[in-house]
Amino acid sequence: QVQLVESGGGLVQTGGSLRLSCAASGRTFSRYPMGWFRQAPGKEREFVAATSWSGGRTYDLYYADSARGRFTISRDNAKNTVYLQMNSLKPEDTAVYYCAAKMSVTLSRAAREYDYWGQGTQVTVSS
Repeated sequence: QVQLVESGGGLVQTGGSLRLSCAASGRTFSRYPMGWFRQAPGKEREFVAATSWSGGRTYDLYYADSARGRFTISRDNAKNTVYLQMNSLKPEDTAVYYCAAKMSVTLSRAAREYDYWGQGTQVTVSS
């Protein structure tokens, strides 16, 4: 049984940082895209960042415009874990953050194309 378990959310002031972790179990995702999405109250789930294997030991990184330059996605395949380092946080980053994994190698920014999801972790940025 595949499980994705997020951790690292919390309450932080504007300008602060948080590091989210997503530990996968049940199968290895080293050659499959893994991503982060977020959902704020009353809004649709939106893409934040993803990492996709591009051959050898190389992974491509993709970011939403709102995350680029402030957030960094990374993965540790030995731990079957993906991370999201979030810096310079803003109140508009407040949301539940979800980790997701695909079982096809094609990267997607669409939530509906991801096969596995974590339970989410709350990130709240106070002004």
